[in-house]
Amino acid sequence: MKSRLQSRPESPPSNTAVRSTAWLLIAVLLVAANLRGGITSLGALLDSLDGLSAGTRSFLTSLPVLCFAVVGATGMTLARRLGVHRGIGVALGLLVAGLLVRVVGDPWLLLVGTFVACAGIALANVLLPAVVKEGFPNRVGAVTGAYSAVMSLGAAIAAGATVPIAHAAGSWRVGLGVWALLALLALLAWVPHLRERDLRRGGGPRVSLWREPVAWAVTVVFGTQSLFAYVVMSWLPSIYADAGFSHATAGLLLAVSILVGVPVFFLAPTLAIRSPQQGHLVAVLTALLAIGFAGLWLAPVAGAWLWAVLIGIGGAVFPVVLTLFSIRTATTAGTTALSSMAQSIGYLLAAGGPFLVGLLRESTGSWSVPIALLLGLAVIQICAGYVAGRPVVIGDPDDTVPSSRHDR
Repeated sequence: MKSRLQSRPESPPSNTAVRSTAWLLIAVLLVAANLRGGITSLGALLDSLDGLSAGTRSFLTSLPVLCFAVVGATGMTLARRLGVHRGIGVALGLLVAGLLVRVVGDPWLLLVGTFVACAGIALANVLLPAVVKEGFPNRVGAVTGAYSAVMSLGAAIAAGATVPIAHAAGSWRVGLGVWALLALLALLAWVPHLRERDLRRGGGPRVSLWREPVAWAVTVVFGTQSLFAYVVMSWLPSIYADAGFSHATAGLLLAVSILVGVPVFFLAPTLAIRSPQQGHLVAVLTALLAIGFAGLWLAPVAGAWLWAVLIGIGGAVFPVVLTLFSIRTATTAGTTALSSMAQSIGYLLAAGGPFLVGLLRESTGSWSVPIALLLGLAVIQICAGYVAGRPVVIGDPDDTVPSSRHDR
């Protein structure tokens, strides 16, 4: 005889579960809104800060990506000790503390505070994909797209609003310090999720990635797209200025490149989830990026706005590779491990990109050689993208499985 439990139809999710999921989504988006603003706000005011040597200013521009590489490598360890939800709580606490410390005193505190804030961002960068996989297993693409778009939008808003805020308040400290309020809001929104069921110490199998070709391909794609992103943020205005545009117009072209990517960032992960082979999507986006850089090389004035738009769209490889962290791994532990590996090594590879581009520009007197190097890098990114896009799940009993089992 069937029991009552067996004959009862499956009940829909309770209102409490729906509300919990909605609040988690809001918290994830608030975290994402803070993952670039602390960096772009500093960049917007860097030339206005008193008491900083040229060397200190240069070091501040390279500190974030170096911090992402070094601290990001500890993300898996933190997840095993505390769990991914508590780990993000720690990350937000570091971010709030760092944003406050860097505006309270001498220039050395600016360095310390920036390092602490970037350490918090690095940890959140690594752990957030694991939260998305665990909390939204059937909406990985949509949620990754949403938080990637919010991250990009937050970067653009902080870059554009910091200087007006500082001028209105009559202090650069206010212009930088105000972003600690947004980080504090994210921390408060995250507090209820610190008690979520989590990947605890020893709570999941250890995932070895060092002999996995797919993991290395994902790492290469993350590193190359990061290098492109930091080259664009560092040098795109200079390329346009050297072509004859005013500094104001060159800055506007950079803003257009960032903002045009927001809706594409939102859509790209969903396309990645629905594709049986994500290599095609990486190839198309990278080709658009390469066309944009080739246009800057051959006709920087005639097609200036078009090149900015194409470069912005091509930057959507970033949310695609964030999606690969989830769909190339079978467990939350695997997602965290792949995210930590790809971001630590990838950002280390990217750290020298802006410096090398600037050095080549200085030594050759033109942008031809740096852009030719970037076009070669685009070819590498396309090749790695096809390997990273193979329908393989790391940690799955089968190396290759139908896409319906993991590309959800």
